[in-house]
Amino acid sequence: MRPIKIVTDSCSDLTKDLREKFNIDYLQMNTVKDGKETPASLDWEYYSPQDLYNTIRDGNRVTTTQVPAPTFEKFFKQWLEEGFDIIYVACSGKLSGSVNTGKVVAEELLADYPDAKIACIDSINACMGEAQVAIKAAEHRNNGLSFEEIVEKTEAVRNNVNQFVTVHNLNALKAAGRVTGSSAFFGNLLGVKPILISDTEGYNVPIKKVKGRINSLQELADLTVEGIENVEDQIILIAHADCLEEAEEVEKMIKEKLPNATTHIGYIGPIIGASIGADAIGVFSWGKNVERFKQS
Repeated sequence: MRPIKIVTDSCSDLTKDLREKFNIDYLQMNTVKDGKETPASLDWEYYSPQDLYNTIRDGNRVTTTQVPAPTFEKFFKQWLEEGFDIIYVACSGKLSGSVNTGKVVAEELLADYPDAKIACIDSINACMGEAQVAIKAAEHRNNGLSFEEIVEKTEAVRNNVNQFVTVHNLNALKAAGRVTGSSAFFGNLLGVKPILISDTEGYNVPIKKVKGRINSLQELADLTVEGIENVEDQIILIAHADCLEEAEEVEKMIKEKLPNATTHIGYIGPIIGASIGADAIGVFSWGKNVERFKQS
C-alpha cells in the first residue's frame, strides 16, 4: 500500500506544532494588499499577526486568493513522484474555490499516475474547524486505515465539528459582504456580538446575538460545553485574531466545566483573519451534529 500524504490549506490555521504532531502538510493561499500578493503562511514568515491585524484595525482592506492551480500542480506532482497517495482536506467549498481547483488538477495529474490516488475532501468548515477535519484524517492514516476508509470516515463526521465564533465588531464582516452596512452600524452601536457557526453546507451563519464582549466569550464556552462529545479523546482548538488574553479567558471558562479537556490556542491565520477581522475568537471541537442548528 502506498503511503498517504494528508494535506490542508492556509484556511485551516493549523499551527506548526500541530502539523508536526499529526504529520500534516498545507498548501498556501495568498493575501493581497495594495495590489501585492503575499503567501498566506501559517508560520507568519512574511509579516507578523500584529502587522496584519493592525492593518485591519486601521481600516485598510486585505483581500485573499484561493490556492493557485500551479501550487496544486507543483506539490501534488512532487508527492506523487515520492510515491504518496494524497488526501487534501480543503476549506469549505462555499467559502473558497480551492477544493474544486484541487479536483481539476488531480484529475489531470492522475492520467500520468494510473496507480496513484488523490482525494479532495470539502471539509465543510474553515479556520480550526477545517483543522479538526484534517487532524481526524491524519489520525485515521496513523492508525493504519486504507485510503478509501480514511476518505469515507472523514467525510462522514464533517458536520460533527462544532464551531462557535464571535467578533469584536462587524466592520470586517461588512467589508467582506457578510452583513449589511446598516446592520454593522447598529450592531456596533449597540454592542451586539453575533455567534457564528459553520452550517451543514459549509456557510458561516449566525445562530444568536449576544450583547457585550464578555457575554459573547462566555457564550462560546457554554455552547462548546453543551455540544461536546468524547471530551477526553480530542483537542479543543481555540483560535484568536490577536487577542490572546481573551482566548485564554475562554479556555479558562471551558476548563472550569471540563477540567479534563485538552486545549490548544493559536492564531487565526492570514486568510480567515482578513475576512473576519481583528479580535475575533473561535472554539472548535467535536460534538453533536450541527444539524441541530438548521435554520428554517
